[in-house]
Amino acid sequence: MKRITAIIASLLVAAGVLSAQELSNFSRGGRSVVSPEIKNDSVTFRLKADYATIVKLYGSWMEDQSETVDLTRGENNVWSVTLPCPDPEIYTYNFIADGVSVNDPLNVMVQRDGSRYLSMLLVDGERTENYKPAKQRGTVSHPWYDSKLLGINRRLTVYTPYGYEKNTKTKYPVLYLLHGAGGDEEAWISMGRTAQIMDNLIEKGLAEPMIVVMPNGNPDQQAAQTFGLPTTGVDRRKPEYRNIYVRSLVEEIVPFVEKNYRVIAKKSHRAIAGLSMGGGHTIAASGLYPDKFDYICPLSMGSAKSPELDAQLQGIKKAGYKLYWLACGDTDFLFDRANAFDEALTENGLEHTYYVSGGGHVWANWRLYLNTFAPLLFK
Repeated sequence: MKRITAIIASLLVAAGVLSAQELSNFSRGGRSVVSPEIKNDSVTFRLKADYATIVKLYGSWMEDQSETVDLTRGENNVWSVTLPCPDPEIYTYNFIADGVSVNDPLNVMVQRDGSRYLSMLLVDGERTENYKPAKQRGTVSHPWYDSKLLGINRRLTVYTPYGYEKNTKTKYPVLYLLHGAGGDEEAWISMGRTAQIMDNLIEKGLAEPMIVVMPNGNPDQQAAQTFGLPTTGVDRRKPEYRNIYVRSLVEEIVPFVEKNYRVIAKKSHRAIAGLSMGGGHTIAASGLYPDKFDYICPLSMGSAKSPELDAQLQGIKKAGYKLYWLACGDTDFLFDRANAFDEALTENGLEHTYYVSGGGHVWANWRLYLNTFAPLLFK
């Protein structure tokens, strides 16, 4: 018996040592290194790279996408550079060690944009106040639904506001929030900080408590690429698949949400918004189904004038709506297209807001837009 006890004790000690070795190996050389480190008006980036000969840094705040800055090798082969802190915003960055792009291994703040994982830098300030966690936080879930139109089982991201689980008799309005090309059902939650923005706006009483539904706008995908699921043969460029996703959105996703969540299933309590490709989906969905959405917010997108567009806008005008909110950055490559769409809205007699920001086709703008138009919904 003593021998068995001794053997068990030895195994436990060995397991503890092994665990300690694994933890030690994982953190070796990194315990005393901090990156990024913001102090006063500067930010320092550090990377421990024993065998590197050249280490550079690229950050999304840099004006030229080809611009980089050099890091200097220091004690214990820790490379570092200290820069003036950029304006308050969320940025992404990466190191380039001997020509190889690597994320910051010391930074747990990571965003995924399509197939890329990017280290994140959040600079505090008025602009980013709502991008940080609130005290009262909602819930993010990922339900699956069957699409007969697309012939596959598909994944959604759904945000429910703080109190949804407890206030079982309360019904909520719904915002359908659509991503752009290269994104998926996680884009708005990851890069867009949707949960944090909505939590803060609702907690402050600036926005109505609402459910936010973020679908996957790629009709050939079951879910984000990270799931490794096979894609289908749906090619949105083919005439027979034109608007197939928009049809699925309105005819399948909206009914699924209204069956499975406590929502106010009325046009007056539905909003639709989307960026870039999702802005195109927003324009198409509201035009093809003018009786579905009272709040319409295309972002960083527009449409060329055409008789078909005029007919759809007249349909929206006839059906009635409460808010048409268009936004684009003044250096966005789609700015001219957004301007043309603004003119089409005006010529067709649709009262609307055209919000023009600085900057281009970037998440900094799309977070700003959500933070700006969400308080206008369902009032």
